Amino acid sequence: MLDTSGVVFLQLGAMAALALYVAANLGANDVANSMGTSVGSKALTLRQAIIVAGILEFSGAVLFGQGVSETLATGVVNAQVFAAQPQVFLIGMVSVLIACGIWLQIATSRGLPVSSSHAVVGAIAGFSCVAAGINAVDWRTIGTISLTWVATPVASGALAALFYSVVKYSILDRPDPLSQMREWIPWLSAAMLSVFGIIVLPSVVNVALVQTGAIAAAHDRFGWNLPIHDIVIGIGAIAAIGLTLNSWKKLESVEKEEERRKKEEVKGDKGFGPSTKPSPTPTVPHTLIEQQMARFQVLSACFVAFAHGSNDVGNAVAPLAAIAYIRRTGSFPSGDFSVPLWILVVGGAGIVIGLTIWGKNVIATVGEKIIELQPSGGFCAELATATTVLLASRLGLPVSTSHALVGAVVGVGLIKAWKTVRLQTLLSIGSAWLVTIPIAAGLAAIIFSIAQSIGQF
Repeated sequence: MLDTSGVVFLQLGAMAALALYVAANLGANDVANSMGTSVGSKALTLRQAIIVAGILEFSGAVLFGQGVSETLATGVVNAQVFAAQPQVFLIGMVSVLIACGIWLQIATSRGLPVSSSHAVVGAIAGFSCVAAGINAVDWRTIGTISLTWVATPVASGALAALFYSVVKYSILDRPDPLSQMREWIPWLSAAMLSVFGIIVLPSVVNVALVQTGAIAAAHDRFGWNLPIHDIVIGIGAIAAIGLTLNSWKKLESVEKEEERRKKEEVKGDKGFGPSTKPSPTPTVPHTLIEQQMARFQVLSACFVAFAHGSNDVGNAVAPLAAIAYIRRTGSFPSGDFSVPLWILVVGGAGIVIGLTIWGKNVIATVGEKIIELQPSGGFCAELATATTVLLASRLGLPVSTSHALVGAVVGVGLIKAWKTVRLQTLLSIGSAWLVTIPIAAGLAAIIFSIAQSIGQF
């Protein structure tokens, strides 16, 4: 017969497997947020997107995912209600894992990008109502999240429309787009690295320099007082300058290749007279512009994938972290609640597994089935998505990256050619958004009720 420690180990193993299942579905569904537009615009192939996203999502989840799960684990419920009955909360969190895994898999199989954050919140609210009544839920938080359903895609869409308008009217529609592109490269580099740098770099600097004691050592030895924000700005400035110089060099080589091709066409006739071949089409400069934009888009997708892994892994592992805490302490998660490294590894591994097995469905929906994207539009959509999520985080508003990205893609489509936006796809996505919280809540409530009945029996 197994001793108590063996039983606890088996229970945690089973819960870890369940969290891995949820993380796999999250990876399959949410990674379209970072890679969908890159695949849709042909900046990356599906295989390349899966490999790049897998590496960066796992790295972000394991290295910088510690601080995300606390609010999801305890912020939606009334802590006073469950403080006296932590075992009930534990059973509820198991129900949350099962309910979220089922709903995310259903949505992913249909290619629908839904919010894993909303699924977790809905599931927690669902079991809490059954366990301790409606007063066990913080309804103000639920109301705020509901408002973001409308605000997030609208704000992101407006920003994407603004960004794409600037690119379209300042570069693409000009008589000499290559010359305009050369002038705009520094601004595009600065815009992208400013937005993504603010999301990623503070966490990187904090872990790499603050937690390792490097900044403190530099102060003790040299008397240097290095604020984190100054280091972040310095790294961002160096990166922006480097990206600008590299992009100029790439653009120059492309222009030289294009000039060489034109000369060969002129010399194509045997008499070396004027060429009888048709002149290059006006789309050639635009093709070169899109090649340059593809490089920016791939880099932006990498930043989004890393940031997504570091932020959204909490949606999958927050319930597991709460379960592990209760099993270890026998009490409701309190101020010392944190996520162990092994749980982050489980979440990161699950994201990669799900992305590899099922991710192509949602990537195809976001990247190809709303509008036909080119790299210039995909870059603007990703930049708008990151900006929206960043501003919301600064204001303390819970938002969905899925909602932001879909809104951004639509915003680009409205400026590019509004008649090409596929309304049927948007209706399917919108319906999935609307039903996520009630379905997750209902599933969690049913599963919790069954689990309680089995326990009492």
